[in-house]
Amino acid sequence: MSINIQTIQDIRKLLRIELSELYNEKEIDSVTIILIKTLFGTDRLHQLIQPGVKVTPEIRSRISEILSQLRTGRPLQYILGETEFYGYSIKVGEHVLIPRQETEELVDLIIKENRDLSGRIIDFATGSGCIAIALAKNIPGAIVTATDISPEAISMAEENARLNNVAVTFIRSDLKGPLPDAIPPSEIMVSNPPYVRESEKKLMHRNVLDFEPHTALFVPDNDPLIFYRRLLEISGSALKPGGKAYFEINEAMGAELERMMGKYGFSEIKVILDLNGKERIIKGKKNG
Repeated sequence: MSINIQTIQDIRKLLRIELSELYNEKEIDSVTIILIKTLFGTDRLHQLIQPGVKVTPEIRSRISEILSQLRTGRPLQYILGETEFYGYSIKVGEHVLIPRQETEELVDLIIKENRDLSGRIIDFATGSGCIAIALAKNIPGAIVTATDISPEAISMAEENARLNNVAVTFIRSDLKGPLPDAIPPSEIMVSNPPYVRESEKKLMHRNVLDFEPHTALFVPDNDPLIFYRRLLEISGSALKPGGKAYFEINEAMGAELERMMGKYGFSEIKVILDLNGKERIIKGKKNG
């Protein structure tokens, strides 16, 4: 290490120096905040930046271990084995995507519009289970079911549900295959399926390309809506008449998805911008 770590401020300085070639300043600050909160076991970051807070030899050693992995581009969330999503602790590993802010916005919209729902919610391609868990925690009248093709993802999602003390039924299922009989018609269907086009790989950071599961990220350029088409095909069985669909989407696909949802019998279709002003969510109501 180029800096003798004695205080929290030293950790900040060290990370800015060591990670400057991998991340921009904002990203380094984000990594630093997560790391400090985790290592010191508190959400009260303001208490940790006081001059009197000292770094123990154990924490110093852990920082050295983490930094050696960060230099390879490995995401901090995978190194720590966990992240935070919508205020809940979610375990993550290389078999599931790291939840993003945009997905929190999707969850927030569903909760705000359906807080008093008494019925069923189905989450397709659940990954870590973060969407299903956050919805189950915040819509107490809902019965939540979630599916994923990956057995490793299902196992992690089940662990996350136990960790957060919430009841969600997880079913292993290929979205491209038949709808499992165990999934009854629901009032809400939600999905954050793969939607990044292969040609967009060149725009992505190496910590995503080298470490996050490509099957959960990428779709072919010649059929980028493959999973949305399948979701809409099964919506006749997965959704009750008048039920709602909410999808996270590629910012370039909003208009095309809006047309597609109309063809599959949806109305009240709306494309919603995320906090960065990009088209990121589409929702619609299934006609009776």
